[in-house]
Amino acid sequence: MEGNQKIKCTVESCKYNNIENNMCNLDKIEVKPINNCNTKKADESMCASYDYGEE
Repeated sequence: MEGNQKIKCTVESCKYNNIENNMCNLDKIEVKPINNCNTKKADESMCASYDYGEE
């Protein structure tokens, strides 16, 4: 299935989120536990690839 998978994303504050179609613009993501996740809000993402986008 490599190359055919898509990542849907509704976390609008992430700079990798394409807001027009709610898709992640990254080729791959890293997922890790929510503990020690450097997000603006603790419950915002469990994705280690998350990066806060400028509003």
